[in-house]
Amino acid sequence: MKTLSWTVADMGDQRDLTVLITGANSGLGLSSARAFAQSGARVLLGCRSPERGGAALKQVQAVATGEAPQLIEVDLADLQSVQRASEQVGESIDRLDVLMNNAGVMALPLRRTAQGHEMQFGTNHLGHFALTARLLPLLLSAPEARVVTTSSGAHRLGKMRWQDLDWHNGYHKWAAYGQSKLANLMFCFELQRQADAAKVQLSSLAAHPGYASTHLQAAGPELSGQALMGRLMDVANNVFAQSADQGALPQLFAATSPDAVGGCYYGPSGLGEMRGAPCLVQPTSSALKSDEWRQLWSVSSELTELSFDWPQ
Repeated sequence: MKTLSWTVADMGDQRDLTVLITGANSGLGLSSARAFAQSGARVLLGCRSPERGGAALKQVQAVATGEAPQLIEVDLADLQSVQRASEQVGESIDRLDVLMNNAGVMALPLRRTAQGHEMQFGTNHLGHFALTARLLPLLLSAPEARVVTTSSGAHRLGKMRWQDLDWHNGYHKWAAYGQSKLANLMFCFELQRQADAAKVQLSSLAAHPGYASTHLQAAGPELSGQALMGRLMDVANNVFAQSADQGALPQLFAATSPDAVGGCYYGPSGLGEMRGAPCLVQPTSSALKSDEWRQLWSVSSELTELSFDWPQ
């Protein structure tokens, strides 16, 4: 696949698209929101904080060439907030062309969501599972919808703890992060399998940014009271990481390129998938077990009390 020179300029005109991006107030999400708005798409910015979301909205408004962007307040760590946000989206649009499941938290000290789930699993996976389920009718109203879920190279560290997905015993922050990112990939692949079985025009893709400079790396140490470590992570970002704009390229490629294929995973093309233009990358074998996709789907439906209503 010839993607080694793909940039935002290759997105082309996106004026006919409506896009919802979670975690759009900073990092990869804000970069993606700006890129879509510059390309003419109508952008809905899904943000947990109204203050930070409002600041991001102004940035996106400043570069928008199509319809005015809109702020959607959504806390993925609270399934009731996901429901309210989905209702707000449904009142604002009649179709959704791209859902970018981008928001995430990384390597946090043990925290729990509003419904009591481990924060990383609850936010990174369950919140997006619920959001996608609730927005499915809007996605199916689009001619060729895409759902792009942001995973991470850290999915290779992950293992599904089927007997204790919410880490009530023996919590380890990096293992929990790896599990959540593995779940992101399994969700992506099972969503595509189900869409194919239902014979609908929906593509489910996954992407990861490599090592991109965002605040994600410093957030965990800061919550742990390790301010020095947080500052060191910021320094490492400035010295070694590619920019958030560059890190967003794989998910933008997955969301817009005619060459992007449903059920595939995209990341940077450089050494170790740490930086570079987007290309097709391979997940670990743990992400390719279709029986575990189905198991995760069943558990997620039970935990969120939601199902995906495919047309019969």
